[in-house]
Amino acid sequence: MHDESRRIEERVQRLHDQRIKTAVYAATVPFEVEAWQAPGEPVPFEEAAAAPYEPFTMGTPWGPPWGTTWFRMRGRVPEEWAGRRVEAVIDLGFVGDWPGNQAEALVHLTDGTPLKAVNPLNQYVAIANPARGGETVDYLVEAASNPDILADDFSTPTPLGDKLTAGDKPLYTFRSADIAILDEEVWHLDLDVQVLRELMLELGEHDPRRHEIAHALDRAMDLLDLDDISGSAAAVREALKPALSKPAHASAHTISGVGHAHIDSAWLWPIRETKRKTSRTFSNVTSLADEYDDFIFACSQAQQYEWVRDNYPKVWARIQESVKNGQWAPVGGMWVESDGNLPGGEAVARQFIHGKRFFMDHFGIETKGVWLPDSFGYNAAYPQIAKLAGNEWFLTQKISWNQTNKFPHHTFWWEGIDGTRIFTHFPPVDTYNARFSGAEMSRAVRNYQEKGGASRSLAPFGWGDGGGGPTREIMERARRLADLEGSAKVVVEHPDEFFDKAREEYPDAPVWVGELYLELHRATYTSQARTKQGNRRSEHLLREAELWATTAALHAPGYTYPYEKLDRLWKTVLLHQFHDILPGSSIAWVHREAEAEYARVARELHALTAEAVAALGAGDTRVFNTSPYDRAEVVRTSDGTPVYVEVPASGSAPLAATAPPRPVTVDGRVLDNGLVRVEVAEDGTLSSVRDLRAGREVLAEPGNLLRLHTDLPNYWDAWDIDKHYKNRYTDLLDASSVTVVEQDPLVGAIRVSRSFGKGSTITQTITVRAGSPRIDIETDIDWHETEKILKAAFPVDIRAPHSSAEIQFGHIQRPTHTNTSWESARFEVSGHRWVHLAEPGYGVAVINDSTYGHDVSRTVREDGGTTTTVRLSLVRAPRIPDPEADQGRHRFTYALLPGASVEDAVAEGYSLNLPLRVADAAGAPEPVVTAEGQGITVEAVKLADDASGDVVVRLYESRGGRATGTLRTGFPLAGAWITDLLERPLEDAEITDGAVAVALRPFQILTLRLRRA
Repeated sequence: MHDESRRIEERVQRLHDQRIKTAVYAATVPFEVEAWQAPGEPVPFEEAAAAPYEPFTMGTPWGPPWGTTWFRMRGRVPEEWAGRRVEAVIDLGFVGDWPGNQAEALVHLTDGTPLKAVNPLNQYVAIANPARGGETVDYLVEAASNPDILADDFSTPTPLGDKLTAGDKPLYTFRSADIAILDEEVWHLDLDVQVLRELMLELGEHDPRRHEIAHALDRAMDLLDLDDISGSAAAVREALKPALSKPAHASAHTISGVGHAHIDSAWLWPIRETKRKTSRTFSNVTSLADEYDDFIFACSQAQQYEWVRDNYPKVWARIQESVKNGQWAPVGGMWVESDGNLPGGEAVARQFIHGKRFFMDHFGIETKGVWLPDSFGYNAAYPQIAKLAGNEWFLTQKISWNQTNKFPHHTFWWEGIDGTRIFTHFPPVDTYNARFSGAEMSRAVRNYQEKGGASRSLAPFGWGDGGGGPTREIMERARRLADLEGSAKVVVEHPDEFFDKAREEYPDAPVWVGELYLELHRATYTSQARTKQGNRRSEHLLREAELWATTAALHAPGYTYPYEKLDRLWKTVLLHQFHDILPGSSIAWVHREAEAEYARVARELHALTAEAVAALGAGDTRVFNTSPYDRAEVVRTSDGTPVYVEVPASGSAPLAATAPPRPVTVDGRVLDNGLVRVEVAEDGTLSSVRDLRAGREVLAEPGNLLRLHTDLPNYWDAWDIDKHYKNRYTDLLDASSVTVVEQDPLVGAIRVSRSFGKGSTITQTITVRAGSPRIDIETDIDWHETEKILKAAFPVDIRAPHSSAEIQFGHIQRPTHTNTSWESARFEVSGHRWVHLAEPGYGVAVINDSTYGHDVSRTVREDGGTTTTVRLSLVRAPRIPDPEADQGRHRFTYALLPGASVEDAVAEGYSLNLPLRVADAAGAPEPVVTAEGQGITVEAVKLADDASGDVVVRLYESRGGRATGTLRTGFPLAGAWITDLLERPLEDAEITDGAVAVALRPFQILTLRLRRA
């Protein structure tokens, strides 16, 4: 037989694209359209309905950036269309096919009922099937003119990312708004041809099935009457039936499809626009559920449900009905799909607590799995936190984006730092926006790593990132691919069902231990530093407010614990941990609002803490320590006078001076407190840091070396830092001044000022205090660079085989060598409050109060010694998607802690992030709880969420070893229970001599519920 492949393929493509697809709508009549431009921010439906509308002509530009235009559309179904399937078809002037960041609209009836959204790939609204001739159609359409931030493929900065800079030039040209007949036979033919053609193109050239499909299509096209597509469609479909009805091979891979609509809670649009995106997508989903009984939609992010509940009650009611019908599956159990690295341990716990409670309260459903497809790496504490929240499985997608190494598994057991394992799946389709194309189906099978051990995978289907969701075309593809020779089999089902089947089929799946590090998007540990600082401050202020509110509730008659305020503030912080807000990868508008929200949260939390402390009653001026560790350090009075005080963990003490071990001396540029001696060079670097206790020099080279690197990644400016950034740099060694600014027996400080680059300045105050080996470097930067990253280096004289970085409820060790491509790819990593380096017998920690990104490297010197260098990433200057990212003022502190164990690093990390609080005329209550036993660290103290008055304490083992001890209470104890994260008792806790016995494995998290006598 002659090879006719090329002719057939080209013929089918042309006939499909130019004739069949264009005949899907058999006839159209235009709507009469009027328009009203809403001034400023979006308005409620009632206001829009009462607004004055003016005639609007198709082909007219509309929509300033971030604007809202309401269109009134009126029409009538022609009499001769009676009995046909009739739809409204609206093209707002869409650009491309991505529904996320461009023109979008929600169509309402005139009584305000939302019907359905329209976007590039979902332009219809059902009118009637069958239609009545003469039926009137009257819609009010809320159209959003969101700018296309992705235009030019992220290659150039744009002012469109903030309404303050975007201008008012119309962005779109309205193409058409019609009432139309959907020719169902042609529509189905369109899908038949698409599915077969795409399958054919994915099959091998020597696969008989490919040629069978080709000739079936060729013969079918002979039956297509080009002058009567509609009239011949049925015959063409009949000719294709044999090719579409051949069953899949018995060994065919099975893909469990679940409807999905990835809606970023903010990204290339502000939070206010996401609130509208949820209404559009969710109305589409519930409409699709009405059409397809076999449709199932998985949706995470309790915050988005709450927005719909509060702003679109009719859409909310439809969601509730779909959940009851089993077609809508709440999943994930988190408040938002948060970043996987940057939120603190307690914040990750609260993501699950608030998310799961929402789904239980509103739907009576306890979600079973973690649904986190798009975060930029996943910390190694997740398995334990997820299991403690009642989860059985974990799903993500993003590791498929790895730049260097292909992750070796798709289905596996993920083991966290404490040994907890959770069943985990990466969909091999390599997208969370699948549409069941031939290419996707083929890739999923080809890519699947578990061949021979398992035979199924999951595919979230539907348009996403900016919403949109599944479409009827994708559902039709799934039906055709349910059992089709040459393809994987598709079954639409709940993700819980997939995980149950996958676990049963593959119980001995391989194990991956430790973090799921994404070899991409490493700059998200640093971009938008003020957003990250706001998160860190908020997490610690929440801890402080909860501890002292609990103290006041126990000891202050008449004080009322602020449940509602704390709940609201936690949810605000959790929202801003979304995986495009906290990582710094959103537009300017998002980060501008985030900074304002963090400032508001800080004001409220300071006020709540002050109220709680004041409620404790009159007394002496006292110092309050929110840290879980005893502290002996310098604090300043209201007039700035330094005082050395000793304060118990989670308790308070009078502001009474205690003699420090040794005073601080300042001799030229040398600071000495008897524990460390610090020499500052003329260029402002640390020329020497000598640990006087150990009798050794800490630095191998000058420390606190500030290095300014050129930082232009290949793509994804705010997200990425590529390895070549290291090759071009300038060391900031020209100090304009090095000055002693404090010389006191308790505090010695030297200030170093520099100017550099494009008018940037940096002022650093190097401080040594009595009684502490910690060397603080308070930093004030006025930053005006572009496409640069600033790092601070500490090259220490330690041969460390690995570094240890704090993560959620523990720490992770990473090799300092680059033996393999896996270690080499970790050239920028994340950590929380500290990084620790050690050789047997000696260690050093670098501590911070707001930075996350760092790198660790080592070299061997000519004398045979090893220099291990920690470099903190301080601030970046990407220009996309926010052209002014990080510009302006930054204030933060980092510190060097010589002679530090891991336990010292933990304690000082808390101390730096939880400054002592001085309060006038405060009472002297007992600490709510006191932990006794090395490694037992109290992370949270609060009242139980059910308002029972029980005290909830969350603690963990922080050193990486076993810990035994007790938890003593500052109140009479009537009972104690070990609970899950949702404070539900699991078992009785042992009480001995009025204290709770505690025994923890390495990095174990323990939640205790304590009842007062």
